[in-house]
Amino acid sequence: MEGHADLRVVNARVVTPAGTIDGGVAAADGEIVAVGSERNLPDADRTIDAEGNYLIPGFIDPHVHWGLSRYEYDYHEGLAHDFETETRGAVHGGVTTVVNFLLQPDRYLPDMDFFREVGRENSYIDFAYHAIVHQDHHVEEIEGLAEEGVRSFKIFFNWYKHASPELGIDHSDAGRVYKVLDKVSEINNGVVMFHAENEDLAHERRQELQEEGRNDLEAWSESAPNICEAMQIEQIGRLTEYTDSRAYIVHMSTGEGVDICERFQEQGVQLHAETLPAFLGHTKDEDLGVWGKISPPLRGEDSKHRLWEGLRNGTVEYLGTDHCPHKIEFKEKDGGKYGDVWEAIPGDNNGIEYFLPVMMSEGVNENRISMERLVEVACENNAKRWGLYPRKGALVEGSDADMVIVDLERSAVVDDDFYHTMEPRYSTFHGQELTGLPTHTIVGGEVVVEDGELQVEKGGREYLARGPEGVVRN
Repeated sequence: MEGHADLRVVNARVVTPAGTIDGGVAAADGEIVAVGSERNLPDADRTIDAEGNYLIPGFIDPHVHWGLSRYEYDYHEGLAHDFETETRGAVHGGVTTVVNFLLQPDRYLPDMDFFREVGRENSYIDFAYHAIVHQDHHVEEIEGLAEEGVRSFKIFFNWYKHASPELGIDHSDAGRVYKVLDKVSEINNGVVMFHAENEDLAHERRQELQEEGRNDLEAWSESAPNICEAMQIEQIGRLTEYTDSRAYIVHMSTGEGVDICERFQEQGVQLHAETLPAFLGHTKDEDLGVWGKISPPLRGEDSKHRLWEGLRNGTVEYLGTDHCPHKIEFKEKDGGKYGDVWEAIPGDNNGIEYFLPVMMSEGVNENRISMERLVEVACENNAKRWGLYPRKGALVEGSDADMVIVDLERSAVVDDDFYHTMEPRYSTFHGQELTGLPTHTIVGGEVVVEDGELQVEKGGREYLARGPEGVVRN
């Protein structure tokens, strides 16, 4: 066999776009140089025996919010802090690429050098950015951001009109939605991302429930009922069709949303949807206290079932986490796990670290989704949608050697010791046993986590600038 590799993984069930094969993968200089049976792999400086376990591409998390905590740091300080702590959790959990949402009231373009550098210096994994467009001057920056490698733009339609003013996010009305969709339709691989909830209705429901004295997690779900999401997705679908643009519903939570997306997709409208492990693993009647306050809220069993169905049949094409790092005292507003559900900060915590374990435990091991389809939605599709494919998202020659060995029988209870992020003390999965965990996480051909132990220092990772034809190598 010609050539020599830095690393090879053998005795694995290798999940590739063409199918699952028994064999292994070899990597040199950070790239995959061979995929196939062991006898067809070159010799390597180091060989890892996968012991018959699955070898998959590292998960890509397209939905995280670093630097969101306004309680300890200003935004730029928080970004630097969270890139280190939260991507440290990512590699322990088998996530090897992240797309983070930029969020500030100021213009983004003057700070792009900082945004690139803060990730390069502090991250354990390669990273890209979406921009949250919530001011008129952000809309003006869209073309300039595309030139800087940011081709996805998120708007809140019309959520955060009244809710959580401390997050500093302004909502968008249908007029701005139209303007942004229209502008982005001209950008190659441009996508408009939507938090789709109607807050006019939710505002009235919140007031009614609070007047009744309700303060339980289920009241939070009732305050933003399924119709809130359905109303907005319906409008987004129609506006997307009108502008001949591309729309992506983040953290879709309802069965109604799946039905609406399916209808528009059948008509040829580019209306795409992502869902979260939280909505696939929980329902609104669980005893989660304010830890279960996420936005949009947890739903009923029917929606959970329909979301799994949508993932299997192709209506729901993407998975993310909406990981929002907050310390427990800020999440709870010092009210404890069963404090004021109306005051607590919305958002799920530690999602990036439990992303892969939950999808293995609740999905593959429960026969709700095949390993091949899971790799498609969590790796390949995420890479394609955000212009990262084929560098990311697949085990093929020439791709980055970002790989995870998964033992479907290894289990752990989600407790404080499970996590390696900034705040290990709470999550929606706390106390649950998850089965299906990574044994090795490999980033750029380098083993970064082995049997739960971090092997590398932070930094030295790459900003993935997304051009008209995707990400090119530096």
